[in-house]
Amino acid sequence: MNDMRKTWILCIFIALGILNAGAQKKIQVGVFQGNGASETCVWETVAACGTDRSLDTKILTTKDLASGLLSDVDVFIIPGGGGSREYLNLGGENQDRIKDFVENGGGLIGICAGAYLTSDTPGYSCLKMSGGKAIDVEHDNRGRGVAKVTLNKEGKKIFPEVADRDTLYIMYYEGPVIVPNDEAAYSYNTLATMQSDVHVEGNAPSNMTNNKPFFYLTSYEKGKVFSVVGHPEATPGMQWMVARMVHAVVAKEKDCAPVIPAKLVRSTLFEREILMTLERREKESQLFKDLLYGDREKKVSAIRWIGEMLSWDGKRWLQGLLFDHDSEVRLQAAQTIGHCLYRYYLPDLKVAYQNEKDSSVRREMQKVIQALE
Repeated sequence: MNDMRKTWILCIFIALGILNAGAQKKIQVGVFQGNGASETCVWETVAACGTDRSLDTKILTTKDLASGLLSDVDVFIIPGGGGSREYLNLGGENQDRIKDFVENGGGLIGICAGAYLTSDTPGYSCLKMSGGKAIDVEHDNRGRGVAKVTLNKEGKKIFPEVADRDTLYIMYYEGPVIVPNDEAAYSYNTLATMQSDVHVEGNAPSNMTNNKPFFYLTSYEKGKVFSVVGHPEATPGMQWMVARMVHAVVAKEKDCAPVIPAKLVRSTLFEREILMTLERREKESQLFKDLLYGDREKKVSAIRWIGEMLSWDGKRWLQGLLFDHDSEVRLQAAQTIGHCLYRYYLPDLKVAYQNEKDSSVRREMQKVIQALE
């Protein structure tokens, strides 16, 4: 073999090595799926991680944790649902595995019910990892809606995309009301504060949720715990925040530059508080009936309301409406999914696009697909 050929072969191997090293640089993220973890929250969390091309995301079940697969990820996310049910589904041994994982440098994120789970709340089934305790647990069904949130200086460092904004609007759904637990072994740093006073259901008292932590970060031995009482993964234009949370807790040696397309960062999409009052809940129930039995006009109107009010229940109805008999309904469903950046419906959109026979609707669906990809 002549020297020139050897040189070319060596260059090829070096190039392949560089490409392979780049491919391996992605952060490995696991999302918990088990009894207590809301199916919608799991889907949305996975989709939110998908806004950042520097993350590889997989589902981890109770069985997976018991089989040692937690060692394959850098960050573990516990999504919303029911904290005590998630606690029971994990089991004591898996709870210990999670603690060991973070103690040795892993990152843990708890979203809503996951924040209940990471808390150090006396008398509650929790992991005692965040240093915060939930209060007024007896009124945890206090309500939902788009809540007003204020970032502080430290929060803006973690979310540089919105560093020029003091106020954000993020979905909240009966998340924990957190205060410091002075007897806890760890303490948290508040990154953002909730300003909305949510007490629209369950006879919940006023002045509980406002001025309480919304995002907070805890150092836990060698690792970190990021807790959030709301749902950025369910907030149009703010889903990318989950990816930033991953970067905030991953070990430095495993971190890499985030790759978040600018078109998915839309912090001004919702710029007002929208609490789902009892009147709005009744409206939501009526619109469900309109979608089942109404004519084109009622269906289109209902879909628009879902997008405008950021209806938690209503967004789950959009999936099937992509395949409605009426082309105007299909169009409105696709446009609402695009407007709200519901990326977890992207596979459905692609199939609907392939099936669509109305050329004008097909063109609009293609635009939505391109916007979400």
